[in-house]
Amino acid sequence: MKSAISVTIDGDLEHIYRIGSRIENWPNLLPHYRYVDVLWRDDTRMVARMGASRDGIPVSWMCWQERLPDEPRIAFRHIGGFTRGMQVAWTFEEHAGLVTVTIHHEFNKGWPLAALDRFVSDRIVGNFFVGAIAGKTLAQVKLLAEADRDAHRGVEVVRAEDFPARESPA
Repeated sequence: MKSAISVTIDGDLEHIYRIGSRIENWPNLLPHYRYVDVLWRDDTRMVARMGASRDGIPVSWMCWQERLPDEPRIAFRHIGGFTRGMQVAWTFEEHAGLVTVTIHHEFNKGWPLAALDRFVSDRIVGNFFVGAIAGKTLAQVKLLAEADRDAHRGVEVVRAEDFPARESPA
């Protein structure tokens, strides 16, 4: 299974990257994430146990994450769970004041019966779980980043001395 899902966001690249890379905050930001337990971390890498919900169906895995802000890219490798071996990369491309975020997934279960392996990897893992969860993740990242942009856009400071003095009532 190889897949890519993208969204274009009208927002600040660094802010969007922060939302995507700080997976420990996802359960507070992304309603379909049940938990993220950080098991180990340093400045740019971490190992975490993650759980999400695909329309009420619980899924979980363990991953290795590496943050590469200079590229900008976020790399994941699933190291535990049914999707062990899955490679995931978030890429960010800035163009015309917009940011396109793409999540790339690559996975094969590796079962000896090729037809069964393709069916499980492509249809069940890829289409049913990964596509739905990644789609919800990107939609929520877009919502958060654009809401933050809107909260800061067009804000101007108004000082009391800018208003004409009012006469006291007689």
